[in-house]
Amino acid sequence: MHELSEPYASHFPPLLAAALAEDLPDLTGPAVFGPDETVTAALVVKAPGVLAGMPAFGAAFEFLDVRCRVEALRGDGDAVRAGDEAARVQGPARAVLAAERTALNVVTRLSGVATLTRRFVDAVAGTPCKILDTRKTTPGWRALEKHAVRCGGGSNHRMGLYDAAMLKDTHLAAAGSITAAVSCVRERWGGGVTLVVECADLAMVEEALACKVGHIMLDNMDLAEVRGAVALVAGRARLEVSGGVTLATVRGFAEAGADFISVGALTHSAPALDLSLKVRS
Repeated sequence: MHELSEPYASHFPPLLAAALAEDLPDLTGPAVFGPDETVTAALVVKAPGVLAGMPAFGAAFEFLDVRCRVEALRGDGDAVRAGDEAARVQGPARAVLAAERTALNVVTRLSGVATLTRRFVDAVAGTPCKILDTRKTTPGWRALEKHAVRCGGGSNHRMGLYDAAMLKDTHLAAAGSITAAVSCVRERWGGGVTLVVECADLAMVEEALACKVGHIMLDNMDLAEVRGAVALVAGRARLEVSGGVTLATVRGFAEAGADFISVGALTHSAPALDLSLKVRS
């Protein structure tokens, strides 16, 4: 189970406030239930996967009504199977059913990210290669989605532009060359920041090596090109494979010698894990 980090938890109030504001006021619950009627419900798993976002799931009910009580039976990072109960919710019926969709939206989305990440991590098992995420996240959800990647066994690459100086094709085109762009970064920051350079072919890899770049991203290279880059670099820099990597191709890149494989799909294309809230009484 993954511990709840403070940066992750601090995103709950604004996210939940905005999400609940999209739904409320509720016309149905107050018409059906009295103010003191209570209900008990269970979070039921309908497909195998990895959980993430369980604290946020519970917080949605408590945010709407402090009388709600959520008992987590499984936690973030736990593997679950269809039929498992992941949590139980008890509280005023109006609040539980009004918060249901918001709570499910958060936990199904984040669990989907964790589940897809675990599949990529399992696909490279036995190699030293690490699976990384990217900044291709849902606006406002980055801390939560990157937490979900960690729950699935992946590693966070950059939380934002402030984590490293990454020279991508757009920077290189504007600067004129890798050498010129690297010189600009080092002149501005010295050796105080991590420097990553994106390379689209072996000639660019050679230029990055000549600049003594320690982290080279191999952008949209095929397996043969990645093998060539690994041979050329020969341990002088860390190599990251990026662009179009799938579950069918990821192991080949790992076995070719990549240190890292970054996969934007972990956060921009992960299908939601099928979970539902079932009233028990």
